[in-house]
Amino acid sequence: MNKRDFIAIGAVLILSAIGFLFFAFQPKGGASVKISINSDVQGTYPLNENRTINIKTDGGFNTVVIKDGSVFIKDADCPDKYCVKQGKINSGSIICLPHRMTVEITDQQQPDAVAR
Repeated sequence: MNKRDFIAIGAVLILSAIGFLFFAFQPKGGASVKISINSDVQGTYPLNENRTINIKTDGGFNTVVIKDGSVFIKDADCPDKYCVKQGKINSGSIICLPHRMTVEITDQQQPDAVAR
């Protein structure tokens, strides 16, 4: 192998890594935010549309913010505020135990049931 072969292989590897990183960290087009209280879905919102949602429960309130492909809880009146401290997420979920609230990022492309 000569010098040109190494340069060509290196260029292909670098372009492949850049392509992988670009697509791996992009929010999914079908992704949505599902907010549930006591396992009852309160609402489902697209992850690619910025908005603020105020949730009031018997236990208190939470302010959920969807912004730039991620979601976070901006404010809550629970005593520990772990849900606020968790920060922004673009996958997974945030749970507020005192209010029994779950904020989950889901992929709408997945079927709810499997037909056989």
